[in-house]
Amino acid sequence: MSRTSQDRQTWRQWLLTDTPTSRAHARAVAAYNGWLRLRANHMAMLGLYILLALLLVALLAPWLAPHDPLAQDLANRLQPLGTPGHPLGTDSLGRDILSRMIYGARITLYIVTLVALIAPIVGLLVGTVAGYAGGWTDAILMRVTDIFLAFPRLVLALAFVAALGTGIENAVLAISITAWPPYARIARAETLTFRNSDFIAAIRLQGARPLRIITRHIWPLCLSSLIIRVTLDMAGIILAAAGLGFLGLGAQPPSPEWGAMVAEGRKFILDHWWVSTMPGLAIFTVSLAFNLLGDGMRDVLDPREGKSG
Repeated sequence: MSRTSQDRQTWRQWLLTDTPTSRAHARAVAAYNGWLRLRANHMAMLGLYILLALLLVALLAPWLAPHDPLAQDLANRLQPLGTPGHPLGTDSLGRDILSRMIYGARITLYIVTLVALIAPIVGLLVGTVAGYAGGWTDAILMRVTDIFLAFPRLVLALAFVAALGTGIENAVLAISITAWPPYARIARAETLTFRNSDFIAAIRLQGARPLRIITRHIWPLCLSSLIIRVTLDMAGIILAAAGLGFLGLGAQPPSPEWGAMVAEGRKFILDHWWVSTMPGLAIFTVSLAFNLLGDGMRDVLDPREGKSG
């Protein structure tokens, strides 16, 4: 056996041990076992591969796009699929659809990343404070949460965009404002589970303040549930962003946002179906990939829920 194979076997044994020697070792073992479970889920891996491909396409957009996504060529407008130089055809202004879809991947990842950073953090903060403090603080925060949950997400996002103004940044802010309440509910439920546990009582007796208890001991326990919810919510976030773009309230022309591309092609849907269909397929594929990965993450981070589902 070669030296490399021996080192690999040693690392594998170290990661699969049942008796970790330190906290960092235990975390590495848990992470590796979680990766093995995720890798065994072929549909989740398919979703992961699609998302990795989307990330690579977004990063390499200047080199992958065959044309400038904003360049107009009215002499070549509404060219069909398979046109030389335009494999996915062109839109009503002669812009290359493939190039616009490639650059549109950047906008999709931009929206998803910002919403995934804003909404769960706000929900985690509100939910853990409400669950740990209890009393009138819990009542006020949860009633505010209920008010946001009472409205459909897209309708509420439309209202906020109408108040804030059009644009991709305002669309991200509107989606984030409407997306945090479910995370707050999950964080509150988790906090109520741990608030009166023995280890929290022991930490409190040692003189730890509520802020330290929440941030250092309760937040880590809520992360797995939030990660599952975030991954499963990504499809809804993409659809909400595409819906705002379709209505002209998200990314503004000539930005190559997928929802706006679908809206632009709806005028020609009968005779030139590819103008709307191609970006629509991109939205469908990425949403499906997030759902597949979310199911796999649920099985890894919460095996009991995964088996029951």
